[in-house]
Parts: sequence; structure tokens; C-alpha cells
Amino acid sequence: MKVLITGVAGLLGSSLADWIIENKPEIEVVGIDDLSGGYLENVNPKVKFWQMNLVEHPIENCFTTNEFDYVFHFAAYAAEGLSPFIRRYNYDNNLVATARVVNNCIKYDVKRLIFTSTLAVYGHGYGGIFDETQVPKPIDPYGVAKYACEMDIQIAGEQHGLDWTIIRPHNVYGRKQNIWDKYRNVLGIWMYQQMNGEPMTIFGDGTQTRAFSCIDDIVEPLWNSAVEPRASKEIINLGGVEEWSINDANKVLRDIIKYGAEYQYKEGRHEVKHSIPTYQKSEDILGFKHKTTLEEGLYDMWLWAQRQPNRDRFVWPSYELDKGIYSFWKK
Repeated sequence: MKVLITGVAGLLGSSLADWIIENKPEIEVVGIDDLSGGYLENVNPKVKFWQMNLVEHPIENCFTTNEFDYVFHFAAYAAEGLSPFIRRYNYDNNLVATARVVNNCIKYDVKRLIFTSTLAVYGHGYGGIFDETQVPKPIDPYGVAKYACEMDIQIAGEQHGLDWTIIRPHNVYGRKQNIWDKYRNVLGIWMYQQMNGEPMTIFGDGTQTRAFSCIDDIVEPLWNSAVEPRASKEIINLGGVEEWSINDANKVLRDIIKYGAEYQYKEGRHEVKHSIPTYQKSEDILGFKHKTTLEEGLYDMWLWAQRQPNRDRFVWPSYELDKGIYSFWKK
């Protein structure tokens, strides 16, 4: 058996590759990443690695030289708040890239495509609770792009017989996360700020609520989304079940750091106020279990973060649109 993981240098991709290599050593893992948001040292040396961009490079070469049973398409730039100011990049990186992956999955008879979408497709949801039966109504270009990908994949299933599973993970964190990106992954942003003598930023009043998901809890369910027959042509929320306000999550991290942990409030952003998914479907079909508390997961990630090299922070040199940009991102 052979699998392809796009975004293999990122948090989800590298963690799944490690899990497969450790638990399913008979399976060959091939990975694609352009290293724009992930790091080569994240990639397990047993992965057959292709460095390429899904939009610009001939990814068909990877399919013609391999016969993939399953394709995990994780590659994306998940910066919801920034997406209104980088629209073209957002749609290229998410929608166009996914279309190219879908084309090759159809052409080369992949058994199942596993696509990681996002809770951003729900928008505000219904009372802040996100259930897979709800009709999505995203409020930012990132959510729009991901929802368009979902619909295209479902059409590919109807018209071309492509089997698929769509996973909507949420606020995943843990070792191997990119903590050097200024625009995404709030827990990683806080750790970077703390290690570089900056106060941790909280947007708005901090009463927004999220359910954070430790990578250790979702890796095996991600694998199950490929091999579980009941996951065929299903859309499934996947991740943590505990509701945390941003203020309380920040307090957890400050308690772990203990000394010198400062924070400050910044202007609010255009974002969903409350984002709490249902999780019963992931338990029933994928065997998901919420095992890791936020305190445990953040403690482990903080220890890992302190061992990382002192990388330059990623900052966009310019935006496609400056009008309306938040003060904390202005050039």
C-alpha cells in the first residue's frame, strides 16, 4: 500500500506520516510540500519527499511514478483573518491547488481522497454550535475557498466516482506547529511572542470561544478516515470538545510559563465569536477520543517550542489589499 500526504512538512502532515511509519511500517509514505509554511526537519526521513508547489509545479509526475491507494490533502494556508487581504493567494493556494489534486486522484484511480477542510465553512453557525448537517455560510475568503473545495470534491464523487472523506478539524496545536507565522495559530503565536520578549496579543475582549485540538488525539482518526468504510463520502468534524475562551486559554499558557508572561489586548477582528463543533460523528466513525487536556497539550508544546531554533518570523512583505487592514498588521 502507498499513500500521498500533501503538506507533509506541516503539523498535520508530518504527524500523520510519523504515525503511519511507526504503526503501519508496511505502508510507503510519499509526501509533497513546498516548505512555505512547514520545515524539512519535520519530515520523517522514511518519507519519499517531493518539494513542489501544488499550483505551479507538475504534480502529475508524482502520480505517474507512484500508484497511490489513498491521498491525504492537507496542504493549505490557513489564515482566516488575513484571507480578505490576500484573496488571490488564498484562492490559488486552497482552491486551485485542490482542483489539481482532485484531477489527479480521478485520473489515477485513487481509492479515496481525504481532504482537510475547516470549521470556518460554518461561519457563525447556529448559536455557535457547528453540526455537520448545517448548511455552511462562511464569513471570510478562507472559509469560502474551503467550502468550494468541499463542493468540488463531492461533484467529483458524483460525476467521476471518486471516493472521498471530508474532515473539518479545528484549532489543532502541538509539536511541529509553525510558531513563526505572524498570522495564524494563536497558541503558537503566543509562544513565539513570549520567547521573544513580546506581550501575548489577544484580539478584542478575549471572550471569543474555541475548542482546541491536540494533534496527538486526532492523528489516528485521520488515518481511520481513509480506511474506515463508514467514512466513505462523509463530512466529519474532528477535534477537541472542551469550550475555552481566548482569555482562559491564555491564562492556561501563562500559568505554564509562570514568570514574565505578559499579555495585551488589541483591536477586534472580523471573526466568528463562538466556534464549538459537535463531535459524536468522529467518535462513532473514526474512533476519536478527547484524551489530552489543554493544560497537558500546551505544557508539552511549550517544552518543544523552547528547543526550537531561532527562526525569522514570517511576515508578508505586502498585501494584495491594504484598505481596512488591522492596525497590528499595517506596514
